[in-house]
Amino acid sequence: MNETSSEGGQLRELVGQMRSEISRAFVGQQEVVDGIVIALLSGGHVLLEGVPGLGKTLLVKAMAEAFGGKFSRIQFTPDLMPSDVSGHAVYDPKSERFRIRRGPVFTHLLLADEINRAPAKTQAALLEVMQENQVTIEGQSSPLDPPFMTVATQNPVEHEGTYPLPEAQLDRFLLKVLIDYPAHDDEIKIVTAVTGGRVGDALDVEGVQTVMSPAHVVAARKLVAGTRVDASVVDYAVRIVRETREASGIRMGAGPRGSIALIRAARAVAVMAGRDFATPDDIRKIAIPALRHRIALAPELEIEAYRPDDILGDLLNTVSAPRQ
Repeated sequence: MNETSSEGGQLRELVGQMRSEISRAFVGQQEVVDGIVIALLSGGHVLLEGVPGLGKTLLVKAMAEAFGGKFSRIQFTPDLMPSDVSGHAVYDPKSERFRIRRGPVFTHLLLADEINRAPAKTQAALLEVMQENQVTIEGQSSPLDPPFMTVATQNPVEHEGTYPLPEAQLDRFLLKVLIDYPAHDDEIKIVTAVTGGRVGDALDVEGVQTVMSPAHVVAARKLVAGTRVDASVVDYAVRIVRETREASGIRMGAGPRGSIALIRAARAVAVMAGRDFATPDDIRKIAIPALRHRIALAPELEIEAYRPDDILGDLLNTVSAPRQ
């Protein structure tokens, strides 16, 4: 028992060090860093939304460096084919047999950049790997080495020539994290770091130290999965999600995956806070990132420029939390 507790404490400490190392490269916006760390620990995926040039690629590369993971990036374009994502079979004339050429999804951290610029057929190439951590090519299924996580990005401003993600695919993402412009002081640090004696604007993650291994991440995921959640906290999460289906102004509410996402993410929040149990505050902290992409607003609210965050914020104030 003590040995297990000691191992859990070491993993929590390593997770804290990983967060700090990521912040060395990705300055400011700790909520964004916490969002992708929560998803990594929960075994989930992240939809990262923000205008170009805010460091989304740098953020994912820094995370891969912090735990020694493999990193791949796919630039989604209208002519990208599903085989460009998952891989394909190639005929080898020497052996007179087909062999599988693995695509960029065979990695630990996959950055699907501007995912909404590719048509649905190509977007769907990620569905199997995101759900089952395996890829099927020519009827042959190949599992991925754990841990695996997809971080997909999209630009909230440009819509010309894009293909909106269907609800079924949006539901596969554990969290939708919004990345905004940096604060004034943070932007000064970014500009100083990028222009200080360097040529060009190549992404620099040399200052990020590797403090974990992929095996540590797998162990941390098991620790998160074993974090205690009281029945009253589960009930609270379910009541929040059910309220999205009944609240006025919401055309489509979140399904059961929303409730599951709340619990999975709340466990990771608890581990990052150094606890072995989740609380209602953990649910509240993660509720908006876990649900903002799972609801659709009524047309009249969209016309008035309401955002899902506005409605979810009001909803959280109406659902009573259990006493701790």
